[in-house]
Amino acid sequence: MTALHDANEPGAPVLRGRERPIAGDVERGARSERAGLLEAEVEERPAAVAGPGRTPRDEGIVIAFIAVGWQFINKANLSPYVVPATIAGHEGLFKHGWGGVLGGAGIVFFAFIGFDAVSTAAQETKNPGRDMPRGILGSLAVCTILYVLFSYVLTGVCNWQEFKIAGKEASVAYAVQHYMPGYGWLATAITVAILAGFSSVILVMLLGQSRVFYSMANDGLLPKLFSDVHPKFCTPYKCNALLFFFVSAFAGFIPGSLAGDLTSIGTLFAFCLVCVGVWIMRRSQPHLKRPFRTPFVPVVPILGVLVCGGMIVALDHRTQITAFVWMIAGLAIYFLYSKKHSRLNESEPEANLVKSD
Repeated sequence: MTALHDANEPGAPVLRGRERPIAGDVERGARSERAGLLEAEVEERPAAVAGPGRTPRDEGIVIAFIAVGWQFINKANLSPYVVPATIAGHEGLFKHGWGGVLGGAGIVFFAFIGFDAVSTAAQETKNPGRDMPRGILGSLAVCTILYVLFSYVLTGVCNWQEFKIAGKEASVAYAVQHYMPGYGWLATAITVAILAGFSSVILVMLLGQSRVFYSMANDGLLPKLFSDVHPKFCTPYKCNALLFFFVSAFAGFIPGSLAGDLTSIGTLFAFCLVCVGVWIMRRSQPHLKRPFRTPFVPVVPILGVLVCGGMIVALDHRTQITAFVWMIAGLAIYFLYSKKHSRLNESEPEANLVKSD
């Protein structure tokens, strides 16, 4: 794809260690506003080469729990395989059966957000068109398999209803301590790994969000403050500082369950926009050069919207209403500031923005 500015243009801001402009030099106008920050093809914001902020140590603990816990699985805990409607508190459509599976998937969906978050730093990789799709698809497959096996072993070792009463947030450590005799050390290791995993994921998410705001500010959708780059470290340091403060305050005063659900519904809605954007861009600009092309369009985008939309519907009403209010606030910012200051308002002809094949 043709950049709006020469990559070797003197004075162009560069990220640390990279001899190329940071986001905004490539398809500056078309990406942010048309498909909501995403020029759209998941292709154009490829992904992470590692998992979502996790380290080999964390994955090692997960594998150790799966391997050790497998011998302690009690098949009675896995029957019935899905929650029946006869259990109190699970009468709703998305509280039992396969509807409950869909609802549960929506709640824990935030476990996958790290993959797309690291993709916002795609400009800092050597060959994003090749490496990023491989990284995100490979790590996504590996982590999904580990998630499924981990959940299977955990619910097989300990009955899931005990987690609501006794285990709660420390359900894994509880299962190890009470149903896996002789492996108390594993409970400690899992607790330490979870804390380390939280820390690394938070760092990855903050890094990714600052790059999103940087791109938006370069496109005029946010104040210039968010695109100011540190003279020495070449990072959006002011944006990082604001995010650290906001995220800390949010975490300190918002209940963890609500924060998690809001994270999930926000990510699901963003993925719906990505899927729609892929379809729109493929139809409106079919000859645009793409480092990675989503296969089977429009089948893949339609399926993506249906699955993500289904999980949004399955979430509780409190989360949906809160997310709607949050979205209204975002739209207010767009119409009161972003639309007026967008670089798409500049007089440069669109023909110069995109180079067709």
